[in-house]
Amino acid sequence: MKRRDFCKAVALGVTIGPAAAKAFWPFGKKKPTRPNIIVILSDDMGYSDIGCYGSEIKTPALDALAADGLRFTQFYNTARCCPTRACLLSGLYPHQAGIGHMMNDRGVDGYRGELNRNCMTIAEVLQTSGYATYAVGKWHVTKGTQPDGPKHNWPMQRGFEHYYGTIHGAGSFWDPSTLVRDNTMITPPTDPEYQPDEPYYYTDAISDNACRFIDESDADKPFFMYVAHTCAHWPMHARPRDIAKYKGKYDAGYEPIRKARFEKMKKLGVIKPDAELSPPAGQWKDIEDKKWEAACMEVYAAMIDNMDQGIGRMVKSLKNKRILDDTLIFYVQDNGGCAEAGGRSNKPSPRADKPTLAPLADDAQHYFGSTPKQTRDGWPVRRGHVWPGPADTYIGYGKNWANVSNTPFREYKHWVHEGGISTPLVVHWPNGIDAENELRHQPAHLIDLMATCVDLSGAKYPTRFKGEDIKPMEGKSLAGAFADKPIGRKTIYWEHEGNRAIRIGKWKLVAKGNAGQVDVQWELYDVEADRSELHNLAQQQPERAREMAAQWRSYAERANVIPWSGQNNKKTPAKKK
Repeated sequence: MKRRDFCKAVALGVTIGPAAAKAFWPFGKKKPTRPNIIVILSDDMGYSDIGCYGSEIKTPALDALAADGLRFTQFYNTARCCPTRACLLSGLYPHQAGIGHMMNDRGVDGYRGELNRNCMTIAEVLQTSGYATYAVGKWHVTKGTQPDGPKHNWPMQRGFEHYYGTIHGAGSFWDPSTLVRDNTMITPPTDPEYQPDEPYYYTDAISDNACRFIDESDADKPFFMYVAHTCAHWPMHARPRDIAKYKGKYDAGYEPIRKARFEKMKKLGVIKPDAELSPPAGQWKDIEDKKWEAACMEVYAAMIDNMDQGIGRMVKSLKNKRILDDTLIFYVQDNGGCAEAGGRSNKPSPRADKPTLAPLADDAQHYFGSTPKQTRDGWPVRRGHVWPGPADTYIGYGKNWANVSNTPFREYKHWVHEGGISTPLVVHWPNGIDAENELRHQPAHLIDLMATCVDLSGAKYPTRFKGEDIKPMEGKSLAGAFADKPIGRKTIYWEHEGNRAIRIGKWKLVAKGNAGQVDVQWELYDVEADRSELHNLAQQQPERAREMAAQWRSYAERANVIPWSGQNNKKTPAKKK
C-alpha cells in the first residue's frame, strides 16, 4: 500500500487492526503501526491568541504544525479549567466524570470535585493497548494536593507511568507549589532530575520534561503524552528576554490589536469573511496608566511566546528521534480568555528595598492556595497596581485584554457564549493525515479526543474497569474529519456555574444564569450566520427555543448536571415558556 493510500485509510476512520496495519506499513518494521499521540493543552487563552488563528504574538512552532496539518474552526471546550481537564481526559461531559465545577465536593455526583471511578482516562485505556503513557504539567482534577494526603487520583494512579507537574490549579511560574515528580512532591530546588542553567520557569520546565520523556521513550512502543501548560493563566510571569520582544507592541491599546486580529482571522479563514466583531469591553481612552496596562499584555504575549518555544523543542526532539511523522499532535485550550482581575487594582504596592520575610527552605512548599504569600528568598508577593513579570508580583491581564484574546466573540472564561468555549484545534500527523494547511469546519468538542485516541490506537474502550462500571464515551472519533468527512454527531451540550448551552447543527441556545434559576433568559443564535452571537432569534423562533431547551434538560438529567449542586430542582429553566 502506498503512503498516501495508507494515510487516506486512517483518515477516513477505516478500522485497521494492529497485525493488518503492520503488514502494510511501508516504512520499515521498526516504525510503529499506531501513532504516538501528544495532546498539548494551554490555559486561559482566547481563540485568537496564536498566530495561525489571527494573533500578532509569535507562535512559529504552532503555526508550522498548522501549515503542515489541520486547523479546526469550530472546536469547543467547557469554559473552565477543571471541567475541561476532566472532559479531555475521560471523553465524557465533565459532570459525568464528577467535576461539574471546581475542586470541592458540593454534595451531588456531578459536582464531587474529584475524577470519579466510573470514567477512565485516555492513558488508562491506551495502556491496555500497549501504549507507554506520560503526563506533564497542570493536573487539577483532584482535591488531594498534600504530600501525605490521598493520591488515588494523582496521574500515576490514573494510568500514567511517569509524571512531572503541579497537582494544584495555579501558582507562581518561578516557584510553583504542589510540584510533583511521579508520586513524590518536590520543589524546584530539590528536584534531583531537573536543574536548569538559568532561573527556573515553569513553562520551560514543562516543555523540557516533555522533551525528556520523548527522548527516553521506547522506539518500538507507541506512547501517549498529555502536556498541560499553565500558560497563560495568571499570574503574569515571564522571562525578561521574552517580554522585551513585545515592548511597545500594545501601546496603542485594545481596538487596533482587536481589529487587526479580526481582519487577519478573515484572511486565514478561521472566521467567515462576513463575520461581525462583538462590542469592545473597554475604552483605551479611559485607562489612566496606559503604560502599565500595555505592560500586562506584553507579559501575557511573552508567556505564550515562551510556550511556543517549548513546543518547538518538543517537535525538535521528535525529529531527532525520527518519529515526528508517526506522531499525532493535538493543540487545544481549556477555556476562553480570562476576565478575572487576578489581583489587579488601582492600589499601588511598591517593592521594599530588601526582602522583609524569612526565606523558605529549599524543601518548603507554598501551601497558600493559588497565591503564595512570599517568594522563596523572602520578598512579599504584591498584588494591585504592580508591574507584571517578576516573581514577587501576582496579577492578571484584565477583562479588556481578555476581550482582545476572544476576538471576535462575546464573553469569557466561565460563560458558555462563544468567547468562553471556543478554542483552536491544531492537528499534525504527516503519516496519517493526507492534508496540509487545511481548515476543518465541523463542530467538535474535547469529548472527541478520547474517541479519536481509542480509534487510532486500536484500543478497546471497556464497559468495566477495576471492578467499576464505566460510562460509555460521549465523543466521536475525529478520524473522518481529518479527511473532511462528517463527524457523525450534531448535538453538543454545556453547563458551568448555571451558564448553559446546546448546539444542534447551526443552532445554538445559550443562557447566563445561576444553577437552579427558574427565570433564565434563553438566547437563540444561528451560529453559521452569526458566530459572534449578536442577533438573538429567540423571540422570532420561540418553538425552536422551547424544543432545544427541553432537549438540554434531558441531557442535564442524564449527565449529572441535574440535580444541581445542593439546589432545589423542582423547577428548571427548560420548562419556562
